[in-house]
Amino acid sequence: MTDAADSSPRLAAPQLDRRELISYTAAFGSAFLASQGLIAADPEPNVSQAQPTTQPGKPYNMKKSINMWAFPYPDQMSLRECFQLAKDAGFDGIEVNYNLEGDLSPEASSADLKAIGDMARSIGIDISGVCSFLFWPYSLTSNDAERRKTGGELALKMIHAARDLGTQNLLVVPGAVYIPWDPEDVPVPNDICHRRAAEAIGNVLSESEKAGVSLNLENIFANGFLLSPIEMNAFVDSFDSDYVNIHFDTGNIMQYQFPEHWIKICGKRIRNIHLKEYDKRGTNEFNLYSFRPLLDGTTDWPSVLAALDSVGYRGYLTFEYFHPFQHWPEALIYQTSDSLDRMLGRK
Repeated sequence: MTDAADSSPRLAAPQLDRRELISYTAAFGSAFLASQGLIAADPEPNVSQAQPTTQPGKPYNMKKSINMWAFPYPDQMSLRECFQLAKDAGFDGIEVNYNLEGDLSPEASSADLKAIGDMARSIGIDISGVCSFLFWPYSLTSNDAERRKTGGELALKMIHAARDLGTQNLLVVPGAVYIPWDPEDVPVPNDICHRRAAEAIGNVLSESEKAGVSLNLENIFANGFLLSPIEMNAFVDSFDSDYVNIHFDTGNIMQYQFPEHWIKICGKRIRNIHLKEYDKRGTNEFNLYSFRPLLDGTTDWPSVLAALDSVGYRGYLTFEYFHPFQHWPEALIYQTSDSLDRMLGRK
């Protein structure tokens, strides 16, 4: 006996024409349209074809951290509230951002910063590192000598801030040939950029060694500088210091390269990690909206984690995201913690 559903006539849907297919594919992607039965299944370019992971994977002995740009600070939350939320969500550490004004800035005294570090530890969370946007407007390689000078002064203040906060990690953007969001700036020739960056790091290195703070140089495709792991290694090694290392950012090279490749080449030089999800299925134009909530992108995370494990990395994995949720911002924090638990084989 045939039930009613089996005997129903098939819907004779009009076929989408080429123009419609192009428009729909640009907006939604071919995989989504295939799942709706609108086109034949066709693998997305540049996307891993591995089977979805649904069971707990290999456990990794790495620590969970999150950058404070994912929190609505200071508009809606205080530092204490951010630290407490991160702790409640299950993070081991939180990365703070050094600004021109506010709690974490030149306005704060050494005692103020020590109190912030003590507050975090009393809540039960570590300061995993210090980060700052100020390395862009006050680039260490700027053509403007006054801006370079200010950048160096700020770098020294950040070293002292990291020390007072009780962390050994300072993220440093070593310089830029070009800054895409500053189109009026004259590009810095590569050789001059390299020389200025080396001078700037050299000028603050003795102070970082004295403070016990590692200068962790970040890889960034948008700055036109140190664009391969070989270049990055050579630059780091040129200082011959345990206090110059790499802050490796997975998302900052995803537009053109692959983080799992860099990790194996940079190896033990990697001192700290930013996990930035990136989606290659969107536009190739660089903007912050190309970065996505964790797991909502095209990063081959199993390969990234395996690469980190293979080089013996056991430090912080810090999620960096620039858009706190407008409503229920705590949802992003809990969602990220849950994603990290799954990535680290805890769920």
